[in-house]
Amino acid sequence: MNIQEAFNNAAADYDNLRRILIPCFDEFYKTAVEIIPINRQASLKVLDLGAGTGLYSGMVQSVFPNAEFTLLDLAFEMLEKAQLRFSKMGKFPRLLIGNYVEVDLGDSYDLVISALSIHHLPDYNKKLLYQKIYNILNPGGMFVNADQVLGKTTDLEKLYRQHWLNSVLALGVSQEDLKTAQKRMEYDCMTPLDVQISWLEAAGFQNVDCWYKNFSFAVFGGYRPT
Repeated sequence: MNIQEAFNNAAADYDNLRRILIPCFDEFYKTAVEIIPINRQASLKVLDLGAGTGLYSGMVQSVFPNAEFTLLDLAFEMLEKAQLRFSKMGKFPRLLIGNYVEVDLGDSYDLVISALSIHHLPDYNKKLLYQKIYNILNPGGMFVNADQVLGKTTDLEKLYRQHWLNSVLALGVSQEDLKTAQKRMEYDCMTPLDVQISWLEAAGFQNVDCWYKNFSFAVFGGYRPT
């Protein structure tokens, strides 16, 4: 099974488990939305990389009602869920199926977002993607990445992993759901936060920062200068 098949198979129950598998769900996503400083009535163009079921982009759409979204993901069945989510708000985003490292993103955007997706890329592709994101942002545009990061030492990474396991068990995850989640985690290629911040700065982003961090869960990004 490849990563595309794994996430297509997970689409049906994916959202139901989010609050368990992301123990810091509320603060994590709240920060990822609230950090966006753009006028909430603005007609901005937004790209969601690895949009999945549209969980994060749906939250952003609800706060920015005039935004136009493009949702990109490898897994068609995930995007079907996203389409349904948006249709309930009377919105109809553009859907793109493909690998965002390889796909021609083809447009310019005021905001690029991503949630729990980029950590699946090897380091070389992360660096390429960050430059690609910078290049398609309009001047003054923003990139927000709500993702998981690697502990910068072996001991910290062990702490992160154990904390996550203790948390999801305390929240009542079933053994079957835990095994399925751990199987998907085999596709993870996480990178320490400080390394990724340095890549963003090298790509040209300014005011790069981490706005939220809870063990491996982090919200970070930056701006293309005006």
